[in-house]
Amino acid sequence: MDQPQPTPPQIQVRAADADIKGVYSNVMQVGSTREEFVFDFFNMVGGSGALVSRVVVSPAHAKRILEALKEGIAKHEREYGAITAGPGPSGELGFKT
Repeated sequence: MDQPQPTPPQIQVRAADADIKGVYSNVMQVGSTREEFVFDFFNMVGGSGALVSRVVVSPAHAKRILEALKEGIAKHEREYGAITAGPGPSGELGFKT
């Protein structure tokens, strides 16, 4: 007789109200070093934009993010149809110093 598998413990996470709302991003830039990946999310309107969030992760976690995105996109396309990628931003994206 098979033993029932134990249920993994639930992890409790806290989030501030502002974080739960999220931010809108329509452009993303990825940079990396040997030790980390940097994901910069921008909100671009017209010829200008603003950095709305920066996420820094380890290379191993970047790989897990990639797999989660692949799975999420595949599920979305099964339910709603193929996603057509629109054009990316024209010109060079970067910060004014």
